[in-house]
Amino acid sequence: MVYRYSRRQILTLTLSGLGAWWWGHSAGAQAGIPRSPHSLVEAPVNRVASLTTLTADILYRLAPDKLVGIPSGQLLESDPRFQGITRLGLGNQPNLEQLVALQPDWVVGASGFHDALASRLEELGIPTYLTAVNSWAALEETITTLAAALGVDPQPLLQEYGALLPQQLPPSQPKTLLLAGTQPILSPNRQSWAGDLLERFGADNLTATLQSQGQFRGYVTLSAERILEANPEILLVVNPEAADPLAFFQSRPFWDQLQAVQTQRVYGFDYYGLVNPGSLDKIKVTCERLAQVFGSG
Repeated sequence: MVYRYSRRQILTLTLSGLGAWWWGHSAGAQAGIPRSPHSLVEAPVNRVASLTTLTADILYRLAPDKLVGIPSGQLLESDPRFQGITRLGLGNQPNLEQLVALQPDWVVGASGFHDALASRLEELGIPTYLTAVNSWAALEETITTLAAALGVDPQPLLQEYGALLPQQLPPSQPKTLLLAGTQPILSPNRQSWAGDLLERFGADNLTATLQSQGQFRGYVTLSAERILEANPEILLVVNPEAADPLAFFQSRPFWDQLQAVQTQRVYGFDYYGLVNPGSLDKIKVTCERLAQVFGSG
């Protein structure tokens, strides 16, 4: 069965999933593969299926011949590298029968998205590993863990993407606000992928220390009044529900009162790469753009 979601549902599912951090997994590979919430698998694995676009991209770059299944979706659909690899469906409920038929010896998914499926796969004797990439350190850990499972060296990939981070931060850290979505308007604290990335590029994230509430762990809900009170020097906007991320906010009464708007320091960003890591390519594009915005290098 194929599951289709609206952009708003995708944002809700992704923020919930990115916030569901599993605190038990090891910081490094030791005598095999660090344990996820599910079973340990002996390295090297030969047939691996990915349930997320990010881990599909990482797995392909590490060992393309071992990747047998990937999720459907726009990020991978037009990429020629993934032609001929079985699509496992959209959303957080991939096709179980199709997945099992691939006879993978390891399945990689996302904590908060694939927990129930992982438990079912465990019952069928298929080891799983659930990731939670809510920081750059978590991205590096994921690359290292997947490389260990595949029996390959993670260093070339780690070095390639580590080079995207600024070697030094700008002399001043501009007060920055990231607005993600519209109903509600959300902004990341430092316990999210976006919040961690902003700090690494020298932004003074005005919601970094605020505590998240409800289902959006790693994000706080902002009212128009709180946005006006924050009055950022730099404003980043992500709206996955619209082709033009700024359109909704430009129609709000508070918009023209903001310092960032008055000084023309407002930047629309793609949802993938900044809110949802999405893929390594999307992360690269986002890092390059953040370096331009904050003048870090």
